[in-house]
Amino acid sequence: MKLTENALKILETRYLLKDEQGIVREKPEEMFRRVARAVASAERLYGENPQEWEDKFYDAMSSLLFLPNTPTMINAGKDMGQLAACFVLPVDDSMKSIFDTLKNAALILQSGGGTGFSFSRLRPRADIVKSTGGIASGPVSFMRIYNTATEVIKQGGARRGANMGILRIDHPDVLEFIKIKRREEELLNFNISIAVTEAFMDALKNDAEYDLINPRSNRITGRLKAREVFKEIVESAWETGDPGLVFIDRINSDNPTPHVGTIESTNPCGEQPLLPYEACVLGSIDLSKVVRPRGRNTPLTPLDRGELSPPLKKGDSGGFFAEIDWEQLKYLVHLCVRFLDDAIDANRYPVPEIERMHKGNRKIGLGVMGWADLLIKLGIRYNTPKAYKLAREIMKFIRDHAREASSELARQRGAFPNFKGSIYDTPEFVSRGGLRGGLRNATTTTIAPTGTLSLIAGCSSGIEPLFAVSYKRLVLDTELFETHRLFLETAKQRGFYSDELIVKIGKKIGLRGFKEIPNDVKRLFVTAHEIPPEDHVEVQAAFQEFTDNAVSKTINLRQRASRDDVAKAFLLAYEKGCKGITVFRYGSKRGTLVKLEEVD
Repeated sequence: MKLTENALKILETRYLLKDEQGIVREKPEEMFRRVARAVASAERLYGENPQEWEDKFYDAMSSLLFLPNTPTMINAGKDMGQLAACFVLPVDDSMKSIFDTLKNAALILQSGGGTGFSFSRLRPRADIVKSTGGIASGPVSFMRIYNTATEVIKQGGARRGANMGILRIDHPDVLEFIKIKRREEELLNFNISIAVTEAFMDALKNDAEYDLINPRSNRITGRLKAREVFKEIVESAWETGDPGLVFIDRINSDNPTPHVGTIESTNPCGEQPLLPYEACVLGSIDLSKVVRPRGRNTPLTPLDRGELSPPLKKGDSGGFFAEIDWEQLKYLVHLCVRFLDDAIDANRYPVPEIERMHKGNRKIGLGVMGWADLLIKLGIRYNTPKAYKLAREIMKFIRDHAREASSELARQRGAFPNFKGSIYDTPEFVSRGGLRGGLRNATTTTIAPTGTLSLIAGCSSGIEPLFAVSYKRLVLDTELFETHRLFLETAKQRGFYSDELIVKIGKKIGLRGFKEIPNDVKRLFVTAHEIPPEDHVEVQAAFQEFTDNAVSKTINLRQRASRDDVAKAFLLAYEKGCKGITVFRYGSKRGTLVKLEEVD
């Protein structure tokens, strides 16, 4: 196993088993074996040999080709046994429901999961409460209670508490919700998003008003100018990074089981829309490792057509020569779908209703990490038409093979119980996709952020560009210094490496302004703040086109970005077919990275 020093620090801090004195009692290979064994135990339910699949799962994880979501890595094989990362719980308009849900959320948070809530069913502030004769305090007041509970639990000490709070754009308290995080001390354990409807987007386009609806009575209680509300959303997002937008009608148009329920919320990072009481297990393939050296006699796939020659090459000695190993990727997709489906059965659920819903739809979310690293190995700049085209082709390849793998499992194990009446339950879909047995899983693909997982794998995070080439970051109060491995290799190959250069780069966000670094290297190792917001959105849209669920992607903005830049990004994400969007203007709130100087 090729684990970096920082990967070992992360594993020791969060993942490896410890005794009662807090001393680490597990090696990384033992952790992967523990996870593989626990997940493969589900194979017995279907008459398969668990040992065979345990070995295959172990090989994929210990080679860092694939990693499941963090709760699986931490809890598999332990008494806790909770393997899912993503949950959504309902919050109905009664005191009993509000606090029953808080209790269930506490159990999920304790087990390492993250929870999403829609507070849109709660009556607005100052509305009447007939049972007591009093007046309601509104959704935001209850969010504060949830936030405090999360602060206390801290997800069992392994992960910080994470919640998503969503309110519909037509809720009467929407303006209070939009502005709440402008106060720095508010809702620190929540990401918040506005559930934006088609009706609102139409009103925004036509500079019109739209209706506010009291969820208690379902009556119109007022009207607001769409443009003024959008202006407040933009202001808050520019100032704090919150709220994001969730295009809720678009999400429900892709809801695979509308006969089961309506999607109201997502998980904390927004990539996993779920029904109330639903869960999802996630995993990611490291694309940067699904490559092979390119030689003179190696046939090129139809994807390159001779277009992927690395600009790093100087003579025959420097640069990266690689191409995608499509057969290996296909193998991994089939293996990982099986792993994630097994994880559903191996899981020990904290709440019975969640187990019923998850086993009813059997949603999984296979995604990718290492995208930026893959592009560097192929010699493709992150924000170019070649990169967008490749994103679509890779994600289509993964989605198609994930569905094929899910269909194979359905023939062996049965389709997901809610398949009848789902959007897949049509002769056209089954014949078009060759899915003769139906599908084992209502969804198969999701693009997650993979923050700490990518540190373990030693690759770039999710589908994000490099944040910086060299920088410090804080993970659970541990300071880690990161210098991009491929940059170090390039600098040494090309003869411009020096310790002094790395120190200087560590104080900057990008490489521009360093005369000792060749221009082709600067171009290839582009960082997040050198990429225009519209190009960030383009990447997200490219992956979304062939992703069942949604895509976690931060639209990074420079510190001096304008409010108009935020507004344009929001509108472009809607126009391009994204299911949601989050923007983050550098320096707008305290993050995990030390202050770096922007380079013009």
